[in-house]
Amino acid sequence: MAGGFRGKRKRTPKLEARGTLESMDREGPFKEWLGMPDLYRYSLVVDGETYSYQTEDAELPVAVGDRVVFRYKETKAGKWVDRNSLGVAIDPSSYQRD
Repeated sequence: MAGGFRGKRKRTPKLEARGTLESMDREGPFKEWLGMPDLYRYSLVVDGETYSYQTEDAELPVAVGDRVVFRYKETKAGKWVDRNSLGVAIDPSSYQRD
């Protein structure tokens, strides 16, 4: 019998943030270990809150001034954006049908 699977532990729900990207700083590339791709660490300021984001991409699909949305988790080291969850928030009222 596998250990650690007793009882039903509730998983903490993912937190979601949405707002205007005020600034973005990039650090890296970092080589964590041999054979792993280079990682870039971004510091994102969204509506006055600072979030950290780590990815292999040298460029992000968002720019300063964009309205963004993402999932994140809070740790002792700060707020970390989940991988592949960062994107431009779509406002349905901005689309017009012809």
